[in-house]
Amino acid sequence: MRLGALVLASVLLMLADGRFGMLRPARAALADAAVPVHWLSSAPERLFAWLGEVLSTRETLLEENRALRAEALVLRARTQRLAAIAAENVRLRELLNSTAVRDERVLVAEIIGVSPDLSSQTVVIDKGRHHGLRTGQAVIDAYGLFGQVIEVGRLSSRVLLVTDAMHALPAQVVRNGARVIVEGDGRVDALNVDHVAATMDVRPGDLLVSSELEQRFPGGFPVGVVESVVNDPGKPFAVVQARPSAQLDRSRHVLVVTALAPPAAAKPVEPPDAAAEPEPELEPQAPVGVSRP
Repeated sequence: MRLGALVLASVLLMLADGRFGMLRPARAALADAAVPVHWLSSAPERLFAWLGEVLSTRETLLEENRALRAEALVLRARTQRLAAIAAENVRLRELLNSTAVRDERVLVAEIIGVSPDLSSQTVVIDKGRHHGLRTGQAVIDAYGLFGQVIEVGRLSSRVLLVTDAMHALPAQVVRNGARVIVEGDGRVDALNVDHVAATMDVRPGDLLVSSELEQRFPGGFPVGVVESVVNDPGKPFAVVQARPSAQLDRSRHVLVVTALAPPAAAKPVEPPDAAAEPEPELEPQAPVGVSRP
């Protein structure tokens, strides 16, 4: 009788959670209660990392300092060039009567837990509702799109990786702008690219970036790189495999896209009057500065 009562209670709980989501508040509370456990479980790794930094030799630190200085100089030069390109892009969009590119506001978060379930690729980050997070926000790392927030607690959140079998997002090929759907394969190093017609120009090495068609993910972030394209003469769609751009199994810190700055509307461009006299040439203005969040 006890076994039957427990089985019945389990079935009722699964139905209540699967159909009506009644256990979501309880899961969020348990996730918040598990945050200290995650911190304690990662304490040995933090301790060894701290000892490694303390025991580093002076020569190693000097070499790292030289490398970081050189990298900082290169990044500064690239940033100056990107500022000029962004300013030119704004002017071209104004000429085309379009809108400006939106800037994303991001929040740095640290991964404090990984799901032990092999059928669900999720991680736990140390930011939650208290920090302004909500369900559906996109998560990126230094190399590309990482996933999206699916559960939010007060102090922690659960992130579904892009490689999970239940995850899908619209993307496009950078080389020609072809639109595709990228789905997870259940493996941390593979993605499936669906809806690729046999006549579509998709090649190995093509970069896939996120699209704004679904209004959920910010556009332009790297999603993956096409590795193989197999065309079957008897099938209308090709079998395309890609490799994720984000370092899903190595990244320690990620960025949560918390908000999108509203795009600045461009003013309509009036057609020039042929009978009007030519206007005098204007003096060149200073380049428009680009601010990053």
